[in-house]
Amino acid sequence: MAKKKESEIPENNNGFSVTNFFQGLKEEFEKVVWPSRRQLVSESAAVLLMVTLSSSLIFLVDKFFTWAAAKVF
Repeated sequence: MAKKKESEIPENNNGFSVTNFFQGLKEEFEKVVWPSRRQLVSESAAVLLMVTLSSSLIFLVDKFFTWAAAKVF
């Protein structure tokens, strides 16, 4: 899709227009590529797995430093 040059975009000097807002909103929603159900499930599972692994690693490092600080002090 070709981008419009600034000179081709009509200027709206009369402020905010609700109809123009909703027209622009509709145009932007038509550009969205929605994922399939399978893709949504697999990517959500990947995110949950990475969050679980990251939080587990942070928890273990925190426990190690707590243990080490208790031994030193």
